[in-house]
Amino acid sequence: MLSIIKAHRTSLKSLQKITSTQFTKTLVSQVGQRFYGDLKDSDRVFTNLYGDHDWKIQGAIKRGDWYKTKNIIEKGKKYIIDEIKASGLRGRGGAGFPTGLKWSFMPQNSDKTSYLVINADEGEPGTCKDREIMRHDPQKLIEGCLLAGYAMNCRAAYIYIRGEFKETQKRLEEAIQEAYKEGMIGKNACKTGYDFDIYVHPGAGAYVCGEETALIESLEGKAGKPRIKPPFPPQYGLWGCPTNVNNVETIASCPTILRRGSSWYNSFGRKNNHGTKLFSISGHVNNPCVVEEEMGIPLKDLIEKHAGGVIGGWDNLLAVIPGGSSTPVIPKQICQDVLMDYDSLADAKTSLGTGAVIVMDKSTDIIKAIARLAHFYHHESCGQCIPCREGTAYLNAIMDRLVLGVANKNEIQYLKDIVAAMKGTTVCALAEAAALPIEGLLRHFNDEVMKRIKEIN
Repeated sequence: MLSIIKAHRTSLKSLQKITSTQFTKTLVSQVGQRFYGDLKDSDRVFTNLYGDHDWKIQGAIKRGDWYKTKNIIEKGKKYIIDEIKASGLRGRGGAGFPTGLKWSFMPQNSDKTSYLVINADEGEPGTCKDREIMRHDPQKLIEGCLLAGYAMNCRAAYIYIRGEFKETQKRLEEAIQEAYKEGMIGKNACKTGYDFDIYVHPGAGAYVCGEETALIESLEGKAGKPRIKPPFPPQYGLWGCPTNVNNVETIASCPTILRRGSSWYNSFGRKNNHGTKLFSISGHVNNPCVVEEEMGIPLKDLIEKHAGGVIGGWDNLLAVIPGGSSTPVIPKQICQDVLMDYDSLADAKTSLGTGAVIVMDKSTDIIKAIARLAHFYHHESCGQCIPCREGTAYLNAIMDRLVLGVANKNEIQYLKDIVAAMKGTTVCALAEAAALPIEGLLRHFNDEVMKRIKEIN
């Protein structure tokens, strides 16, 4: 402590004014470790996230979009894919698969037409980041579609947007028409000789269509039910053609990465957790928001700096769901130190997911909150796989019994057995998404569950 005071020549009076974040930065600097967070405005990918500026194409061009896009394309497909690989960009839709590697799976010499599909369904409860991109920074997504489409030799992109996003869809379609009018997309896009079209397709509000093959089935006019894999979409996707499915944030980040360079982007964050990320912060905070920050920022700093802190103060925090409703809840003691990236959250037995941070203070009935998620997943299961169809029904019923106070101790073991049976046994990940919130509840709040049973019985 004395060495820190001497090094910074800080009086005791002024030291008392240092925030916990500032003190942490000072402390880690003394031991040679890096502090993550405090992303500069000049390093933000999304420069109009809050709609403060003109969202139309001329405003986007003034902010740097569509700058030397032709030059990037002229560097070739291999250059684009290699740069995205080198950047360390991982899928921002939840899975976190390396983006450049995923692009490289697409065949370059197929005799079939190839397609790019953008997942803009955003059906994960707590997640609202992609909507902000499409509302306020749509040209980043459109330019990203062009560059990604060219790199993978795609003929067109289909943006599968959540059907409830009526105004967002209208704005996105207007932005696409502006890009056509300016010659950025369409025939001879950006005067490169490359023809590329973009279409918007509204979904019907099914959560399961967030899974890439269910999304493709829905695009084809069928019921949105996941396909058995293999074959994977790069081999057999939309209309049986090679297809790559990516999230909105992932694709919209690519033009800036390609302009500023992979070394710039991977200078943020930690190994295997590079770049910046959009975080949706909701729940019991003073300022719910969507914010772009560096990967690896401490969860506590993210909440206190950008969301105005927990209502009633940090000591009033009960728990946080860190990555959307499908990620296990973590209690306050873990929230204190965990970093917001893939590896740190995995070590905490949860997940970054979509980066949707749901904050719950001590007024929360944690059992009722998780029961509400169980109801959601039961409602959204497509019913194709028995472990999911039956498992979500059982989880929903038992959690409702817990909330009402009519469950017994044996049903806790039933919950654990059902969760185990649902993980890794279905065509898509919806069953696991339904199981993980309950697994987190039993791991960290088992005493609360048992107390509820004892109170009633």
